[in-house]
Amino acid sequence: MYILKAEAAFDSAHFLAGYEGKCRNIHGHRWKIEAEIASEKLISSGKLRGMVTDFGDIKRDLKALADEFDHALIYEKGTLRAATVAALKEENFHLIEVEFRPTAENFAEYFHNRLSQTGYTVNSVTVYETPNNSATFID
Repeated sequence: MYILKAEAAFDSAHFLAGYEGKCRNIHGHRWKIEAEIASEKLISSGKLRGMVTDFGDIKRDLKALADEFDHALIYEKGTLRAATVAALKEENFHLIEVEFRPTAENFAEYFHNRLSQTGYTVNSVTVYETPNNSATFID
């Protein structure tokens, strides 16, 4: 089995609605995404001979995912009042509404699914919300 690993990062804010602790307040992270792409064999001919895929392609696609969330306020659908969202949009803030609680665990699954949709055989995705704390999703 061959495993390729690529990383990308983004800065964003989030909060955990309904959480009893500091994380219920808006706060920011330097999120890091590590994706592992798996293959049983290498490409046998052409310009990618001897590779699983081009690292440049993985890095580009992972960076594109990270860039979508960079410098945004990420919030779970239904956790902010419509007036709050409207006021933030009026101020031109970059808001991203997601269907899940924005935890490292849920982001790991989300990024795994999104990267898989681009055609990669994703082994796992690990999301760090701090340099010392991460969550991994393995399908």
